[in-house]
Amino acid sequence: MNTKVLLLSLALTASIFTSCESDDTAPIIIENEQGGGGGGDTPTDTNIGGLQNTDLTLAAATEYTLTEALIMTEGTTLTIPAGVVIRANQGAGVYIAIAQGATILAEGTSTSPIVLTSNVPTPSAGDWGGLIVLGKAPINSVAGGDATSTSEIGGLPYGGSEVSDNSGIIKYVRVEYSGGAADASSENNGFSFYGVGNGTTVEFIQAFEGKDDGIEFFGGTVNASNISVVGAQDDSVDWTEGFTGTLTDVYIEHRVQHDKGIEADGFNSDIGNNSNPVFWSKPTVNNLTIIGRGSATENEAVRLREGTQGIFTNVSIQGFEEAFDLDGNTGESPTGQGVIDGNLTVTDYNFSDVLVNMKNDTEFTFTEGDFLTGSNTATGTDYSSWNTGWTRN
Repeated sequence: MNTKVLLLSLALTASIFTSCESDDTAPIIIENEQGGGGGGDTPTDTNIGGLQNTDLTLAAATEYTLTEALIMTEGTTLTIPAGVVIRANQGAGVYIAIAQGATILAEGTSTSPIVLTSNVPTPSAGDWGGLIVLGKAPINSVAGGDATSTSEIGGLPYGGSEVSDNSGIIKYVRVEYSGGAADASSENNGFSFYGVGNGTTVEFIQAFEGKDDGIEFFGGTVNASNISVVGAQDDSVDWTEGFTGTLTDVYIEHRVQHDKGIEADGFNSDIGNNSNPVFWSKPTVNNLTIIGRGSATENEAVRLREGTQGIFTNVSIQGFEEAFDLDGNTGESPTGQGVIDGNLTVTDYNFSDVLVNMKNDTEFTFTEGDFLTGSNTATGTDYSSWNTGWTRN
């Protein structure tokens, strides 16, 4: 294999060699001369971590300790069989990253899921980082083509022009107690999908008791189904940077610490919408249930802003002051234009213990009926039919 140079502009001090959390590491150049093929290395003990320049295959139904950041470099494959438990040592710099051109094959089952969790005896939200996957699919924070941005954790490149980019398979995987923060602006999520393409399979995933977002999509086209987020302390599901995938069967349940059920941005306001021509986030969301803690204590279930578009169908929301809050303006953040053009809609909904169905803070004029159709016709996702055996409550 030809030598490839992968620039890892790491944002955490010694995130490759330690689990410290400062943010002053110089860029590291890795000459990746190996990867792919041959079935990969099997760890000689149960400690894993560091830069992986060859394939790594874990043993089925085995417990491992993640001692530091594990970064799979271009051309390598991480294989995690059913029943594997990976316990991460404490620290925001302890995470698993699948770089552009690398592959993850994490295939659990409903009776033998893969669990990524904390190695602290009494775990709590934010104990460690989380799972990061970086692909080559389009994002709108760069000018287009094969230009890339860099992830806020690890400084790894993502984005490009490969709509069908394939980062592998993630199936029946649960991430617990993730979301450790490197600093005020660099936070891990349970699952972070950066420019991941729709050739990737993402099915039956749960983020449980995370400190930051449960699942966040930074652009990309990946489709995901059977998504469970329970107890996220920030937003449960988040998208930005032109995400255009399809999310099917989504269950969100708030605990005492939380923010929005969904926070959706058309572009990342810290970077800007630099796509040419301009495109916005526009996912399709089918069969969505969001359970809040009551309209007297909760604010918005879904916040739509920064010009996001989206097609929602079969939405059930319970226990919020506001079901949908639409924010924006008539300039660089035209969220309301999406409603007028039919690119931001909700079809078939059922709201319980909700005081305001839709709040319009977009500077555009439209009615609730322009945005919401099919009152009291929704059931949301049938969570009990697909959560048994692999999720936590």
